[in-house]
This record gives sequence, structure tokens and C-alpha cells, in this order.
Amino acid sequence: MVREGMRAGRGITLQQLRYFVEVAVEGSISAAADLMYVSQPTMSAALKDLEARTGCTLFTRSARGVTLTEDGSEFLGYARQVIEQAELLEQRYLGRPPSKRLLAVSAQHYSFVVDAFVRMVKATDADEYSFALRETRTWDIIEDVRTLRSELGVLYRNDFNRNVIDKLLRDSGLAFTPLFRATPHIFIARTNPLAERERVTLDDLADAPRLTFDQGANNSFYFAEEILSTRSASRDIRVSDRATIFNLMIGLGGYTISTGIISDDLDPSIVAVPLEVDERIEIGWIGQSSIALTSQAQRFVAEMREVVAEFGVELLA
Repeated sequence: MVREGMRAGRGITLQQLRYFVEVAVEGSISAAADLMYVSQPTMSAALKDLEARTGCTLFTRSARGVTLTEDGSEFLGYARQVIEQAELLEQRYLGRPPSKRLLAVSAQHYSFVVDAFVRMVKATDADEYSFALRETRTWDIIEDVRTLRSELGVLYRNDFNRNVIDKLLRDSGLAFTPLFRATPHIFIARTNPLAERERVTLDDLADAPRLTFDQGANNSFYFAEEILSTRSASRDIRVSDRATIFNLMIGLGGYTISTGIISDDLDPSIVAVPLEVDERIEIGWIGQSSIALTSQAQRFVAEMREVVAEFGVELLA
């Protein structure tokens, strides 16, 4: 039975699905065409034919590129499953190499995510690959996973932001899977006098610059990457990337509040000190509610669990 509005006759081709997925990931027909070594008119025509055959508008087109519609997001889940199965068949019976595009992850700024990502990439047996790790804003993480630009995202929730985050995830067709629960720590430079303390209080931080990650246009307290986001600070600096925040910890004696998990290999100049507050941070990963994780994404989640376990943190689920 053909879906209402769908054109009968010749079916959808695997090439059309590959074009569609590439455009969805890149957010641009021209960029996807370059990556797949076809002309932009050829790809545009294939996508228009695909929309005609499905009876759906799959993309919203604008001068800045293309974004998936609600129908497009649903279609992308099915398209990826079909392509993955086709590639497995080709690898098994035609000796084709595995796909280069293996996994995209969007995350808040956590070194344990980078550590797990490094381990996953090192463990891959593909001669060629294409991974993506985006350290970005909370809203953008959710949007990346909703549109399947990334297969999964990593973010935190606590008693303050839980209801808002959970509702946004439900409305986006996403689900949160807890990974671990942590006691809040401050991250500071190893040269900071507070680095010698067994623990610190909020009073100890009164005169230190508070460093937080900028959330852009969606700068709600509920989307802040740090707990206690509503607490006022006499000295407040917002930054956009992890390298900058670490440099400001060293140069200005600033601090940020996070999980306490930090890799000495990745960040040897920064240390974590427990913060005396009645708060807990729950870190987890988000993914599409109706789509199972690929084997590569499952491998990444396993690597995150292993990294966290090495710090003696309480694993969940």
C-alpha cells in the first residue's frame, strides 16, 4: 500500500537515500554534492524526485542551507537503517570497505567525552574513517540529535533544569539515558592556591572570576552548562570553547563548576577540587527515542562508561 500522496511506480533508490542522508548531515546541498563528487543540480533533482515519490517535504530550504522538516527527521531514521544494512551486505558479499562516515557526537565541554572519543577512534579497524565531535551549546546538542546531524549527545541535568530539559527532549522525540552521577567540583589552575585545598566553599570563590560557557541566543538559566547558574557573581566571564576557559583559569585565577572528571593526559595544568554544595550532577547521553544506536555509537557509550569508571564515579543504568 502506498502512503497517501506517494507516487506509484519506480521506487526509491539507494543512491537517493545516500544523497538525502549526506545533505541532512551537512545542512547544505552544495556541500553534500562536493563530498559525493556529483553536481549540485544532479543532487537537487534527486532530492526533489525523492520528495515527490514520498509525498513529503523533507527539507526546508533557505539562503543559509537546508534543515529537516518533521517528516524529514522521521524519514532520516529509516534511510540510515536501510543504508547501514545495504553497506553490511556489500561488505559481506562484495568485499566493499566499510563506510568512512562512522559516528557524529555533540556534547557539552567534558574531557571524559574527548578521552572516550580518542579511545574509540584508536580502536577502529577502518583504514579510512570520518568521525565528528562537536563541543557545543546545550540547545544545539539537542537540535543536532533531533535532526540526526549527530547520532547522540552528551549533557547534564539536575533538580533545577530536569523538568525543562526532559520536556524539550520529549517534544523532540529524544530520550535521556543516565550515565553517571557526580559530586560538583571546581576546575582551577594547578597553580591556584585553592588547588591545595581538600574542598572549597562558595564563599572561597566570592572574589574569583566565574567562567561559564556561553549559550548564545538560548541563554536561559536552564540551558547553562554549569550548576548554580542563577547565583550571582561579582566577576563573570563567558567563553565559547574549552581551550579558552582553561587559559583563563591559568591567566586570571578563574574557576568553573563541573563533574570533577578531568584527564591529566588531556589537561595536565587543570585540577578538580570538590565543592561543598547540596547538589548532584547527572550526566547522560541523548538519542532518538525510536531509533536504536548503531554499533559504533554503542561502542562510544561503552568507552565513556569505562573512562568514568576509572575515576571511581557512580555509574548509572
